[in-house]
Amino acid sequence: MNLDSAAFAVKTQEAGVVILDVRTKAEFDEGHIAKAINIDFQSYDFLSEIAKLDKSKTYALYCRSGRRSTDAISEMINEGFVSFAHLDGGIIDWTNAGLALVKP
Repeated sequence: MNLDSAAFAVKTQEAGVVILDVRTKAEFDEGHIAKAINIDFQSYDFLSEIAKLDKSKTYALYCRSGRRSTDAISEMINEGFVSFAHLDGGIIDWTNAGLALVKP
């Protein structure tokens, strides 16, 4: 389910939703959505890291622009995950909408 920034922000507040940032660690460290966990889609261990996640949960995925998170969702579907929310436009649209990021 592709969501705009406002709808994604609401979705991330729902009980049991896991926020998943699939950008690099460096990108994540520059600023991320509160309570997000970081699993880099481009890392060699992406599949082994998502294998540790609970397939019964809903995952709210985002990246910088939406491309990597779309690809990550496809990989997760192949691994048996079934419930997703996707930030259409990624963190770029999130920040353009004036929504907050957690920064070190």
